[in-house]
Amino acid sequence: MPGVREALDGAEMARWGQLCLAGLERHRDEINALNVFPVADSDTGTNLLATMRAAVAAASGQTGSARAVLDAMARAGTVGARGNSGIILSQALRGFAEAVDGDALIAPMLPVALRRGAVLVREALSTPVEGTMLTVLEAAADRVADVEGESLAEIALAAADGAAKALVDTPSQLGVLREAGVVDAGARGLLVLFDALVEVIVGRVPARPAYQKSDEYRDGPADRGRPARFPTESTTLDIPQYEVMYLLSDTDEQRIAVLREGLAALGDSVVVVGDGGGRYSTHVHCADAGAAVEAGLVAGAMSNIRIEGLAVNPLAVRGPADRGILVVASGAGAARLFEDAGAVVLDGPVTAEVLLEAIRRMPHREVLVLPNGALPAHELVAVSVAARDGRREVLMLPSGSMVQGLAALALHDDGRIAVDDAFTMSEAAAGTRWGALRIATERALTIVGTCERNDGLGLVGHDVVVIDPDPGRAARTLLDRMLGLGGELVTLLLGADAPPGLADELAEHISATFPGVEVVSYEGGQPVDLVQIGVE
Repeated sequence: MPGVREALDGAEMARWGQLCLAGLERHRDEINALNVFPVADSDTGTNLLATMRAAVAAASGQTGSARAVLDAMARAGTVGARGNSGIILSQALRGFAEAVDGDALIAPMLPVALRRGAVLVREALSTPVEGTMLTVLEAAADRVADVEGESLAEIALAAADGAAKALVDTPSQLGVLREAGVVDAGARGLLVLFDALVEVIVGRVPARPAYQKSDEYRDGPADRGRPARFPTESTTLDIPQYEVMYLLSDTDEQRIAVLREGLAALGDSVVVVGDGGGRYSTHVHCADAGAAVEAGLVAGAMSNIRIEGLAVNPLAVRGPADRGILVVASGAGAARLFEDAGAVVLDGPVTAEVLLEAIRRMPHREVLVLPNGALPAHELVAVSVAARDGRREVLMLPSGSMVQGLAALALHDDGRIAVDDAFTMSEAAAGTRWGALRIATERALTIVGTCERNDGLGLVGHDVVVIDPDPGRAARTLLDRMLGLGGELVTLLLGADAPPGLADELAEHISATFPGVEVVSYEGGQPVDLVQIGVE
């Protein structure tokens, strides 16, 4: 395309900032109207605009390299950040600054910039939540990985389109958005930045629909491509009444980590980010603003303290329930997946006594348990009855495997009452057919014949349905039988002894044999099963 740029120097990066500023100004009212999370105070568009205005003002005095311009924007954006969304925006800018090595932003640097920004944002959040700015930033980074090495224009377009698709999916990942019938406001603002980048490079702005309240978002199917992450702090705290922000200097990473943990105990929406030059911007919503400031005094030298009341309609406030999720899981990777989704993980294998004690240690009034096949049904019923007392309700969910547990946890929403939450999660588990690939440890008789030691065994549930001396072929046959009954999404949870390349081999087989079926894979690290398979 004529006029398409293959590199952006300092002047062009400054122009990008100006276009971002103009776009946020244009869409401010739209973004404010979408704002229901983390607090429905209708100021996300305003906060993003104020943050970008500070970043662009710093860049206006810069000349020369793209790195110098982006460094100035990132540092000023961090110092001038407004609100939770503004701080996250500053880290996206910092990702760009740290990725540029030289006078200009060129094609290979853009994927690095997006990934670095996503990492910085995730590290800054005390409780990462799916369906937010973080999700959209990570989706853009994931999307450009497929076009890495192509032109700058192709990568920028892929990032913007990936972000746009992820934005539409946000209501399916976060209950409060789905109930309000809106996409995430901060994520909408982030899309403005990606579209502005496309405009700098190719000379035109991608066409986008009007993002507004819609029943389509309420009724859309939940996205179970990967487990959603939800906050897990106890909700015995008062409803947050204040937004507290300040800058810190003369500190270090250890003290910042302590501060982040302390603020998480005081409230929510905790974000603590650095500007790369020794200063940190801090944000929290809490009921005790004085305690939040005192925590900062211990952490370093404070400046720019700002305390604002959260002007939220009290009838619209509904905090999450005092509910915890306890999961039985085996394998370090699987444990991380469940923990990232907000659950407390009990390492398997377990006994009924161990599970009962773990439930009693949970501090929540309501406890949902995903046993993931750890114990037989009669023992689970006994544990559930024994765990109930006058202050705790325990609901045992019917998950027979970790892949069923992941499907259930993806639909967890502590904004619902416990029985509704448990019912929805149970439906997700029951709707996930599961199987596994194992290696026979000895010669044995199964319902489909005799297996020899080291044969590959394909199981559906607990029943062997495939025996093959070639484990890879056994897995492919197992997938054929499972998908022969239908399915739209296959989850592969790889075990500790899975041979290299198994996930790619199975994904290629599914794509070739069952076009249109989506495949996601995770490193589970579980023993025994080379791979657990979930089909939804």
